Amino acid sequence: MIKTFANKFRNADEAFSYWYQCIEHYGADFAGTKALFNIGFQMDKPDEMEIKQPWRKWNPDYAAAEWAWYMTGDTNIETLGKLYGKVPPIWKKMADDHGHVNSNYGYQWGRNSQLDYVIEKLRRDPNTRQATVSIYDGKEHSLYSRDTPCTYAIQFTVVNDMLNMCVTMRSNDLWYGFCNDQYCFAQLQQLVAEETHYDLGSYYHFAHNLHLYEKDLGKFLPQRSDSLLQRKWEEYG
Repeated sequence: MIKTFANKFRNADEAFSYWYQCIEHYGADFAGTKALFNIGFQMDKPDEMEIKQPWRKWNPDYAAAEWAWYMTGDTNIETLGKLYGKVPPIWKKMADDHGHVNSNYGYQWGRNSQLDYVIEKLRRDPNTRQATVSIYDGKEHSLYSRDTPCTYAIQFTVVNDMLNMCVTMRSNDLWYGFCNDQYCFAQLQQLVAEETHYDLGSYYHFAHNLHLYEKDLGKFLPQRSDSLLQRKWEEYG
């Protein structure tokens, strides 16, 4: 029997709650995680970035600091520390001996003026299929000994004068990665929409491996009897 998952949500909070439950119910044991593979979904209100589930205790101040760090394009984690007040342990683990990482996405979309190129493409041709930012690059695998970017690419498409965005990831931790990544990517989508004078469209998110680490399992606390998972089950089967 093939399981059909829901693939359309209002916002990131709704998507997070649904996929958390799906991973717990259906995830395969994989390298210390529960994981689902080749997952794609749509969020129609990307500007609603807050993860509101009380059991998640998401920190919007950290997400805002990470976005501000990306906007500097500085790969040194000490810059993040100045913006947030401290450097989270995960970044210390990923940094090289000089404090630099590959996963400052602002640095990545600034390489070879990728973001400027995307904005100019969209301004000149709303039908372009080339408004794409590349982040993970297999040709640079020798640079990934400490920090391998989780995101393959970001692509923007204009449909009916609305700017849609597609993020494709090789690996995505739902608990930390998705919650903070979606905030930064949604900020990027809004920035590009403002620069190109299109209305904000939908955010499409694809992950080859969407997972929860074992330590983050068992935390879901339903807020009411008709849970989102149950309602989506009834809708999609």
